[in-house]
Amino acid sequence: MQINGNTGGIRQTLLDEIEKIYDETVPSGAFITYDMLFVLADLTAKINREISVYLSRQGKVHDVSIGSAIDVPLPYLRLRRGNAGLSGIRCIHTHPGGTPELSSVDLGTLISTRMDAMAAVGVTAGGRVTGLGAAVIGDDLTTPKMLGPYRVGEIPLSELMGEITAATERVRRAVNLTETKNAIETAVLVGLNASDHSMLELARLAKTAGAEVIGTINKTRPQRDRKFYIGKGNVSDLNLLLNANNADMIITNDELSPAEQATLEETLFVKVVDRTTLILDIFASHATTKEGVLQVELAQLKYGLSRLAGQGAHLSRLGGGIGTRGPGESKLETDRRRMNRKIFELSQEIEKLKDQRKIRRQTREKSGLANVALAGYTNAGKSTLLNLLSGSDVLAEDKLFATLDPVTRKVVMPSGKTVLFSDTVGFIDKLPHDLIAAFRATLDETAKADLVLNVIDVSDPNFHEQRRIVRDVLFSLGVVEDDILEVYNKADAIDFDPVRDNGRIYISARQNTGVTALLNEIELRLKPALILAEMFIPYTRGDVLNYIQKVCESPEIEHLDDGTRVKAYIKPEYHNKALAMLANR
Repeated sequence: MQINGNTGGIRQTLLDEIEKIYDETVPSGAFITYDMLFVLADLTAKINREISVYLSRQGKVHDVSIGSAIDVPLPYLRLRRGNAGLSGIRCIHTHPGGTPELSSVDLGTLISTRMDAMAAVGVTAGGRVTGLGAAVIGDDLTTPKMLGPYRVGEIPLSELMGEITAATERVRRAVNLTETKNAIETAVLVGLNASDHSMLELARLAKTAGAEVIGTINKTRPQRDRKFYIGKGNVSDLNLLLNANNADMIITNDELSPAEQATLEETLFVKVVDRTTLILDIFASHATTKEGVLQVELAQLKYGLSRLAGQGAHLSRLGGGIGTRGPGESKLETDRRRMNRKIFELSQEIEKLKDQRKIRRQTREKSGLANVALAGYTNAGKSTLLNLLSGSDVLAEDKLFATLDPVTRKVVMPSGKTVLFSDTVGFIDKLPHDLIAAFRATLDETAKADLVLNVIDVSDPNFHEQRRIVRDVLFSLGVVEDDILEVYNKADAIDFDPVRDNGRIYISARQNTGVTALLNEIELRLKPALILAEMFIPYTRGDVLNYIQKVCESPEIEHLDDGTRVKAYIKPEYHNKALAMLANR
């Protein structure tokens, strides 16, 4: 059996003695035997370190560890504890300092892991037992019941087992009152050299995905540890936090390599989710249209494909026995081939939808209506603004990526002209590359718009950085500076009136302030895309007149003796086409 924990620097002969503890058994009605107690004390004095023993209710030794009771990863504690009671495991550990008093961390571990009991044995430098202190969960799930300390010879071995039975019943009743079957997953956030804003954003992502954040660790290192991400020593601190809070998972602020993820999961025995996986999960839950669902699935497959290598024994080579000899094919190769085929099929489907989107865009272009794309950081208020302008009911929540699928609505401008406004997917720092690639067809709609509104949440302390991130993405899509109009939303949350100031446009989509000035600016920016044209169309060319009426908004028409004079704002390409139609008699 393996000795866990901090075994470095201990002679092998002593480790062999400690390993013999696995051979000990404790009667089912006893908390511990005095023989085991004295063995633990003797070995503790020899190595001058804590020794922790984890016993089942049947008296079997499940684990022997060296070091603090909270520093040792115990997968079976996290796996065995159900919603209806205790873990069935009690921890008895030594204190080389001589005190049998339980520490606050000991009690926190008892509560968070719902152990049967936590006990401390005081040991002097000479190996003498000074006493035993214990605790079980008390009247509720967050309060310990202290037992002892007891002197040697006065430890109530059977009565302590009775306290475990009583605690089991208390926990069962408390769980029935306070917990449901659909418990929220709890998470600890892990960052490396991350800014406060980045960690706050990660917390909001976790909340959007449905997790409850119960702890955060943000470590500083000169460089990233390619095996343990935050470093082996920092992982020990992380394990302490996980034990103290009984978290279900950790969420890292950076994308992890397959090796980093595997190492963390093998070390901590909890689910490990990186920032990219978290964002992909949110997108998957928010996609509603067929195109959106396909795009997210494609991004997930591309991300998963790069993480197939080195995923353990379950990907070992297939074959063996009659009929299976030969080169064969590993499960890894089979999975990769299947995923590549699925990626190809999804790409083909998305291409078909892309063609359909292109046809719809061409139809809109033939209508002659200008198109304005709403872009911006996630949760900047794009959907709220679209609802205000168009009177629609696009989902608008205080969550990241509340809306994912693009939406186009007609908006009547102050001049009476109609303009199409399209809401697009929000951007975010470290947006996964596979996601950008998968949504390329959707994002291309932004690049082809006549004007792009970069909606900025001015109430966010980090809005300058968010503005930069959005602009970088827009430029990568081919949008030029002259086609971007920046709009500072949520001005009601800052200390000045939402008016145009220093070339900026401030609005509050929620309070409906500053919006008229915005619409006037949009019309002003759209006018350079149109020219004021005057044409004479003979009555025999009704086809040209019909075309002009389709591609222009409210043209001025004057009927003369021999034809019709038309005056209208029109895109140059539509004007040229109308002239070409007149020339082709």
